[in-house]
Amino acid sequence: MTPLQALEKFRFKNKEYHGKKMSYPGRLDPMAEGVLLVLVDEENKKMKQYMKLDKEYEADILLGFETDSHDILGMPKKGERKEINMKSLKKKIKSFKGNYNMEVPVYSSIRVKGKALFNLARRGKIPSEIPKLKVKIKDIFIDYIYEITGKKLLKLILRKINLIEGDFRQEEIKMKWNLLLENSEEKFKVVKLFVRCSSGTYIRALARDIGKDFNGGILLRLKRTKVGKYEIRDSVRM
Repeated sequence: MTPLQALEKFRFKNKEYHGKKMSYPGRLDPMAEGVLLVLVDEENKKMKQYMKLDKEYEADILLGFETDSHDILGMPKKGERKEINMKSLKKKIKSFKGNYNMEVPVYSSIRVKGKALFNLARRGKIPSEIPKLKVKIKDIFIDYIYEITGKKLLKLILRKINLIEGDFRQEEIKMKWNLLLENSEEKFKVVKLFVRCSSGTYIRALARDIGKDFNGGILLRLKRTKVGKYEIRDSVRM
């Protein structure tokens, strides 16, 4: 669901909110799940305050691949086979803790000269200079690392892409993933990360930057577990 669809579904299930002004401070990417704050009536006046809240995530980063969106909902390219040094990987991940000048994904709603980047990217008019955001990674660590075969990975990717509504080049992207992974028993490493960060951080961009030393890195799964003091365990499931 898009955030708007989630909000409408919540309103439909909870009749006492009919007629009330409702909004959400901060989106979730199409491939993400997790905490979405809903502001009601007077709380809408505090939108900027809520937008600044820190976020916490569980992120699965698939190594050895690149896409133009930095997650599985992008045009994929497989890197050369390379043995991953665990010590180097842990050191690389640890290096992101602190202030971070993050180049935003081209498939994002960030505006350049009044136009959303994703609209420019779709038309093949990507600016020569991509904007950077100053964000802060307040905590980051590896929860665990696991392997997945190409065959199982393809099944997972196709299942997740099939859940998406709207036009995100799904058919073309699924065809490309099929060409790369169909019947593949090759094993790929996935890093399960915990990340606590400032508002505005694109975890997709973090996955891309972590993967630069490991023949690519993209976001396989993303769950937002906390926004400010609001935790997923206290959320209403939609």
